Amino acid sequence: MYRRADLSRTIKLVVALCLTVVSTGVFAREFRAADTQNEDYPTVQALGYMGSLVSERSGGRLQIKVFHSHQLGEEKETLEQTRVGAIDLNRTNVALIGTMVPSMNVLAMPFLFRSIEHLQKVLDGPIGSEILDSFEPYGFVGLAFYDSGARSIYNSVRPIRSIDDLKGLRLRVQQSEQMSAMIGALGAEPVELPYGQVLIGLSTKLIDGAENNWPSFITTDHYKFAGFYTLTKHTMSPEVLVMSQKAWSSLTPEDQRIFREAALRSSRFMREKWRDLEERSRKRAEDAGVRIITDIDRKPFEAAMSGIYARAQRDPAMAELIERIRKVE
Repeated sequence: MYRRADLSRTIKLVVALCLTVVSTGVFAREFRAADTQNEDYPTVQALGYMGSLVSERSGGRLQIKVFHSHQLGEEKETLEQTRVGAIDLNRTNVALIGTMVPSMNVLAMPFLFRSIEHLQKVLDGPIGSEILDSFEPYGFVGLAFYDSGARSIYNSVRPIRSIDDLKGLRLRVQQSEQMSAMIGALGAEPVELPYGQVLIGLSTKLIDGAENNWPSFITTDHYKFAGFYTLTKHTMSPEVLVMSQKAWSSLTPEDQRIFREAALRSSRFMREKWRDLEERSRKRAEDAGVRIITDIDRKPFEAAMSGIYARAQRDPAMAELIERIRKVE
């Protein structure tokens, strides 16, 4: 038998719940977002920022819960789950999703972008919008691009100043045919490993090195086992935020607008966070004694990519897209 105080609390709870339903029309719906980076990483912070915007704009009806630090699995696994609708939102690198969405392989082409500024002009313009629109036939909706800086090669064996210095090195690459082909063309041995296994690979000497941007090099502790970082800047491929087609189609047109606008705002938010982290990460590497090699002969590196470009340009659509990107000033 209820005591009067218990009955009073129950009544208040039911009334509050009813008021919530009346004011919002439905119960709050939670969308799951996956990111393999740690909680403080700019992409994770951007997803959290996007969640706050979506909640605010929807009056609390729509919520985003961010699962970071591999909580839902490695990127390849979470992308598959996103495609079938088990995960609603996913932040991933273009090189990996390029195995599913062909147009994304263009953004991962080595030595395509002249600078970060060139990359951002492409992504913020009509080409970027067209690429995001190309996701839908593959089970995703492209929402926004996030910055990822330039990727460079690091290793524990020797400084890399010429293409010959790469011979014999076992370098981790993303689980991507194109990235494996790139490292192979440079004369090193590509080893495809999930992102979360690279530190073990470096510490156990399974691999000699890897390639990534400054923040990833530092936040993963790779710098503790790979003391040579060569500024090859071979790719400037961005991150991309996608939503499962299943989750997207469940939204009203107005709620779809809320998600799109919040994603674009989170992209600008992330860009500012990224610049700061990139600067701090390089400084930390320098303070830790990492040898940063800048005096490299880039021309042989670029020339070695001729086969990769020849294969990509057999597809007229990819050839046209590469040419359009090169022409952006």
